[in-house]
Amino acid sequence: MKSIASHSKTVTMHQTLPIAGWGMTGAALAFTMMITAGSAHAGPTSYGYENVEGIKIFYREAGDPSKPSIVMLHGFPSSSHQYRDLITDLSDDYHVIAPDYPGFGSSDFPTPDTFTYTFDNLADVMDTFIEQRGIEEYSIVMHDYGAPVGFRIALEHPERVSALLVQNGNAYIEGVSQAATEPLQALWENRTDEADAMVAANLFTVEALQWQYTHGTRDPESILPDNWLMDYERVQRPGQYKVQLDLLTNYTSNIEAYPAWQAYLREHQPPVLVTWGKNDPFFTPPGAEGYARDVKDIEIHMLDTGHFPLEEDGPFIAETTIEFLKARGIE
Repeated sequence: MKSIASHSKTVTMHQTLPIAGWGMTGAALAFTMMITAGSAHAGPTSYGYENVEGIKIFYREAGDPSKPSIVMLHGFPSSSHQYRDLITDLSDDYHVIAPDYPGFGSSDFPTPDTFTYTFDNLADVMDTFIEQRGIEEYSIVMHDYGAPVGFRIALEHPERVSALLVQNGNAYIEGVSQAATEPLQALWENRTDEADAMVAANLFTVEALQWQYTHGTRDPESILPDNWLMDYERVQRPGQYKVQLDLLTNYTSNIEAYPAWQAYLREHQPPVLVTWGKNDPFFTPPGAEGYARDVKDIEIHMLDTGHFPLEEDGPFIAETTIEFLKARGIE
């Protein structure tokens, strides 16, 4: 049985089922970091570092380790900070852990001449991190970059994956916005210093990062400014432009891997919960609907929000996640 829902309304089916930010100019703003406290009903979130092949990986963790684990893989340009509330909301029922990739958030930032920033390498580090933390079976939350990282891990260890919890994490070519990728063609076709400078000048400004969080939301003023201010502070570190441009250039490896990811879904049939911001300018609704072609046990919820659906619909996503996992005996 498959279902597609538009927020609170569910439709049951019996069969398988000019981004504005690029032209913005930069402006230096003061950076303010705020640690957001979780709700009082759950245990506290702890913070730590795991040394993975000489790289200190920062992580947030909460919940009882004897309960089923959920690994949360973040997107661009964020970090585990994007899961700050979801970690708390799920920690009564699950063991939750959310690491930062190398070069992101509070993890080590190895220079590009000592660590090659590709999605293969990010996935290898995250895979080793999970193993070193002793997590043998887990569900994966995948948002944005979390999809290419998570699918690589799932392909390597399909027997370990209990479920996929997808938030605007694309695996289908029809979900890739042509308007969003057009500015990247210069990187993909003939990367030059001029192409790097053009993309950096339009993508890494504070206004552009704010736009990624607020575009398509119902109430932009409700989105926490810490999100883009912390991202802006991180991306301004010396050498960060090259890291992010290397990953954007390498993104074609993900598009080329879509058929392999789809084959994994068809063969292994993990339960899939999709909670998708339908106003996402990067990954469009057909990307969410594509999962229904390959997965039998699936729920799709199309939410009236943008690229980061947790920012407006976090409580709904948390409740839906708990119900979805418990209905499948993952408890």
